[in-house]
Amino acid sequence: MNFQHQDNGRKGEFFLNNEQGQRIAEISYVWSNEYTIIADHTWVDDSLRGQGMARQLLDHLAEFAREKSLKIIATCSYVLVMFKRDSKAFADVAA
Repeated sequence: MNFQHQDNGRKGEFFLNNEQGQRIAEISYVWSNEYTIIADHTWVDDSLRGQGMARQLLDHLAEFAREKSLKIIATCSYVLVMFKRDSKAFADVAA
């Protein structure tokens, strides 16, 4: 899967488009300050459900945070659940 990333300095997202260019999965964030982003939305098309796509998106977001020395505040219900469920994997980036 070739995830793409966009960031305009105020908000950003990791996403996946299908071959027709249609969005089929995304995780978005908003910059809170220069050290913190807020993970506010995760969405996966029904055709990809059950394939671990949301977790892959979250892993990309977490890696981005690690590379930039950022913390992630979770307001998205999926990210909140995953931060609790797999707290060891995200302890270094969870705010």
